Amino acid sequence: MDSIEKDKLSGSLRRGAVKKNVAAIHVSGKLTLLQRKLSNVLLLNAYDTLMSQQVHQIDARTLCMMIGYNSNDMETLKQSLRGLAETVAEWDMLDEEGRQEWGVSSLLSYAKLKGGICEYAYSPALAQKLDDPKVFALINLNIQRKFTSGHALALYENCYRFVRTGSTGWWSLDLFRRLMGVSDSPYYEVYKHLNAKIIKPAVAEVNKTSNIVVTPETKRVGRSVSEIRFKIAENPQLSILDLDDGEGVRRSDLYKRMRALGVSDRLALQWMKEHDEAYVRKQLDYVAGQGSVKNPVSYLRAALTQDFSGTTVSPRNQSAPVTLSAQGAERARRLEILQGLVNGRSPTQRDADKRLFSSKLEGAALLDFENYGWVSSLNHAEIIAFWQEIDPEAFA
Repeated sequence: MDSIEKDKLSGSLRRGAVKKNVAAIHVSGKLTLLQRKLSNVLLLNAYDTLMSQQVHQIDARTLCMMIGYNSNDMETLKQSLRGLAETVAEWDMLDEEGRQEWGVSSLLSYAKLKGGICEYAYSPALAQKLDDPKVFALINLNIQRKFTSGHALALYENCYRFVRTGSTGWWSLDLFRRLMGVSDSPYYEVYKHLNAKIIKPAVAEVNKTSNIVVTPETKRVGRSVSEIRFKIAENPQLSILDLDDGEGVRRSDLYKRMRALGVSDRLALQWMKEHDEAYVRKQLDYVAGQGSVKNPVSYLRAALTQDFSGTTVSPRNQSAPVTLSAQGAERARRLEILQGLVNGRSPTQRDADKRLFSSKLEGAALLDFENYGWVSSLNHAEIIAFWQEIDPEAFA
């Protein structure tokens, strides 16, 4: 940290200069577990271009894979997207000048499925809030996948956004019931029922499953509970690197090597989260061994995705015609196209692509793919067929 100039630090590290009353966007709790997961995947897919693009796209099959839908179940996907478009996000917060700001927006301004692509957009006001790490914290998808209860995931989301302050602050029970999606049920107007059926099970799952530990506290008016808040601490057993954190990682030599190549702070943290240190080091060493590379960031991205270090020939040189047979030249041409296809996917899509393809493999084929990624010789024909389904004209 001492070696990094403060003006070059990301927002999460400069937060000491920001008011500590972290503002959260409250999202109606009437979302199913799958809809909540869908919302988070869509946000992660769009995050890098929230302010520069109005419209975002993701392959529908990839999206289904990330959420846990059957990849052919478009009707369920349509219903879930409709639910997000009908869901209200609300904020009530102080702006940078200390003025009160209240706002409301649908969670998605629109969504469209066409040609196997899911296209969607956020309202400009909501996109601005989602893009600000002081307002909204990205949810780690590896943690999200572990949740089995929509109430537990809703509690986690609403608590995690206050992780740096250590407490959610006091919520009225009316607001809490709304966040949990049970505001329309007279049964949960009785705190005893709310505590037994919603609070206790959700707290137990959050503490067992996630990277934080939450503890509920209540206020009473007379003998009745009127408000609730949750104290928040890191879970020492499950705490992992999150997308907007990583002070310790920034001190590592791997992080500094990536930054020296021109990798952005957020992308370096993300790659350190997605891969173990030995794997990242191996790919960095491989890229460094290729000499002058025109775009080292893109090349490292491809190396991390496809494990270039496991190949005997640099993918940058595989199309050299002087030593290749006609069959080898065609394979090299396909690999070059394949590299472009992979590089064109977002990090979320690339992760889903690899998991979707590997789910169809077993035995030696699976091991070879785990070792060599998309340049796996044992799976070459299947890999080409897989990507032709995504882009039928790519290899023409």
